[in-house]
Amino acid sequence: QLQAFGGGWVQAGGSLRLSCAAAGRTFSTYRMGWFRQAPGKEREFVAAVGRTGGSTYYANSVKGRFTISRDNAKNTVALQMNSLKPENTAVYYCAAGQFGRGTVDDDYNYWGQGTQVTVSS
Repeated sequence: QLQAFGGGWVQAGGSLRLSCAAAGRTFSTYRMGWFRQAPGKEREFVAAVGRTGGSTYYANSVKGRFTISRDNAKNTVALQMNSLKPENTAVYYCAAGQFGRGTVDDDYNYWGQGTQVTVSS
């Protein structure tokens, strides 16, 4: 079970930190990722982190502004979002998977409920 939180409203240029808490004892065996879905658009990949936190992947649109990290001791994954833009407005989902590099939906088995991020201009 995954639960995402930390979304909210922020002005363009601001920052938000999303967190996702996972239940269970096998968190460290899963690659974790963040996806987002804007109104009227398909869900898209944002960032992924490997099992130990040593490897990370980002969508080109967020590189240099977003940072994904995980804490296996606390069963959490975070997404620090800086320099936010109005086009970053979306529902953000965390996900857990055990196969693939973690940059597409099919790499993930479990999904959180999503948290809304709204960036105003």
